[in-house]
Amino acid sequence: MTQDVAGRLIELVAALRSKGIQAGTSETVDAAAVVEVLGMADREQLREGLASALIRRGGQRSVFDMAFDIYFPAGVGAPQAALDADDDMDVDDLRDLLAMALAEHDLRTLEQVAAIAVDALGQVGTPETQSAGFSAYQTLERLRPQTLLMQALQMRGAGGGQGQGQGQGQGDFADRLERDEVRQDIDRFRELVAAEARRRTAEVRGRDVVTRHAVRSGTDRVDFLSANRQQLEELVREVQPLSRKLATRLAARRRRNRRGRIDIRRTLRRSMSTGGVPMNPAFEKPHPSRPELVLLCDVSGSVAGFSGFTMHLVQALSGQFSKVRAFAFVNAMDEVTDLVKEQSDDLSARIQAEAHITKWHTSSDYGEAFADFHADHMAAIGPRTSVLILGDARNNNQDPNLAALHDISQRAHRTFWLNPEATMRWGLGDSVAPLYAEIVEMHQCSNVDQLTRFITRLLPV
Repeated sequence: MTQDVAGRLIELVAALRSKGIQAGTSETVDAAAVVEVLGMADREQLREGLASALIRRGGQRSVFDMAFDIYFPAGVGAPQAALDADDDMDVDDLRDLLAMALAEHDLRTLEQVAAIAVDALGQVGTPETQSAGFSAYQTLERLRPQTLLMQALQMRGAGGGQGQGQGQGQGDFADRLERDEVRQDIDRFRELVAAEARRRTAEVRGRDVVTRHAVRSGTDRVDFLSANRQQLEELVREVQPLSRKLATRLAARRRRNRRGRIDIRRTLRRSMSTGGVPMNPAFEKPHPSRPELVLLCDVSGSVAGFSGFTMHLVQALSGQFSKVRAFAFVNAMDEVTDLVKEQSDDLSARIQAEAHITKWHTSSDYGEAFADFHADHMAAIGPRTSVLILGDARNNNQDPNLAALHDISQRAHRTFWLNPEATMRWGLGDSVAPLYAEIVEMHQCSNVDQLTRFITRLLPV
C-alpha cells in the first residue's frame, strides 16, 4: 500500500469518526489489511471490504458510502460522459435522455445523465475561487426528474396507469409495479446527482469541507428537531430492529435483578453454624413486577417527529411493561393509546385529526395540558407507574402550572422528562425547562443514540 493510499485511508477513518462512526485503531488496521488483500483494481469490491472492516451498526452504511465516494472517487474532474456530450445539449435534451433511461430501466445511462447534468447545470460560484462548486439542488431543480414519471410510463407502454390486457385487476397490478420501478429509478437518479455534486465540489473546496457540510450523520445521530421527512421515515423504519435489541437488554437486566438483595437477618441466622462467618448468604425473595408507563407527549409541529418516534418505540417495547397509556397534547390533553397501538405510519396525522389536543389556539401550552391531565386522567397513575414526558418545554410565555406537574410527579413512582433540545438552549426565549427540571428529572434526548441510552440505563423495568 502506497503512502498516498494509507493517508487517504486515515482521512476516511477520521471523516467517519466525525460523523459518529466509532472506527478505532483495530478497525483501521483491519481496513489497511483489506486494501492490501483486495487492491485498488475493483472499486466496488474495495468499497464492500472497507465497509465490512469499518462499520459495525445499522444505519451507518449510507454515511460510509457517501464518505467513500469522496475519499476514493471513481474519477477526477469532468467524467468522460460530460466531455463527450454535445456542446449544444440543453435541458430539454437532457430530460428526453433521462426519460428514455427511466423507461428502459437503463442504470448505466442514468449515471451518465447524472454526470452530464451536474457538469452542465450544477455549477455555482465563481470559477477558480473557493466559492466555486457544484449544486445537486440546482441541478435537480432545473431538470425536474419527478415530472418525467408519466412520460417514462407511456414510453414503456404501461399506459400511464391505465389497466390493459387480461383484466382490469392484473392491468392495475402491472401498472403499479411499473410505476414503483420508475419511482425507484428517479430516487436512484437523485442520489447519483448528489454523489456526483459532492465529488466535483470536493475537488474544489476540499474533502474535509464537503464531508463536514454534505455528508449526513448516521440515523442514530440525526437530531430529532432538524430531521427532514425522509430521515424521520428512516427512523420509524428502525423502530422494530431497535426495539428488539432494547427488549433483549431490558430482559437481561431484569434477570440480573431477579436474585434480590441480601437478607441480613437470615444471613446472620445461617452464620451461627459457621461461628458467625456468613459463608452462605441468604437473599430476599424477589418481587418481580413490570412497571406501568404513562406517556405525556407534546405533538406540536416543532417536536412532533421526536414524540411520534418515541411513541412508536415505546409501543414496540410494550411487552416490557404491564400497561402502557399514551396521552398527546398541544394545549389540551387527550388519550391516544388506541391510536398508538394500531402502529400506523401516519400516527402524527391521525393524532392531529382524531384527538382533542387543541383548544382556542394551536400553540403549545404545557400548563393547560397538565391542568387537563390533573383534572381528568390522574387515575391513570398508580404507585408502580413511571411517567415519561416528551417535549421541549417551550410554553409560549403561558403559565407553566408547576403545581400540576408537582402533583403528577408525587403520585407517580418516578417521572422523567425527555427534552429534544440541547441543554444550552434550556431557559432561552420561551423555554421554561429549568423550572420543570427542578420538579422532575429532565434529560436531553436529541437523537436515537441518546434515547437508547436513556431506555436501557434509566427507565425502570
